[in-house]
Amino acid sequence: MERADAAGRGAGVRLLDVGPGRARVAMTVEARHVNGHGICHGGYLFLLADAALAYASNSHGTSAVASGADIAFLRPVALGAELVAEAVERAMTGRSGLYDVTVRDGDAAVAEFRGRTRQVPGLAPPS
Repeated sequence: MERADAAGRGAGVRLLDVGPGRARVAMTVEARHVNGHGICHGGYLFLLADAALAYASNSHGTSAVASGADIAFLRPVALGAELVAEAVERAMTGRSGLYDVTVRDGDAAVAEFRGRTRQVPGLAPPS
């Protein structure tokens, strides 16, 4: 899945760890990630959190896709920050999953993300 994720790779997302129902990814905020205010663009924070969600929700061996997500931006993120997003499965009922993802800059939480997923057994896994 990591090899097939062109969007994540293009943004500089790195997979740190994955296990059943959980995952950690990282990204260093570079000039390409900042908005007109000189802080990390929220779209990149969402992409990072969504990448953690993707790895965690696909960790069970059945293909899963996001069915929705919400994010709260808690504080601005400066150029050069080393972000880590950690996804944790909160519930799995049938083919539907619920995940919480915290994005941190060091010890400080900068965003909280809640994602919903749907397993799609017929969907081929990424090659």
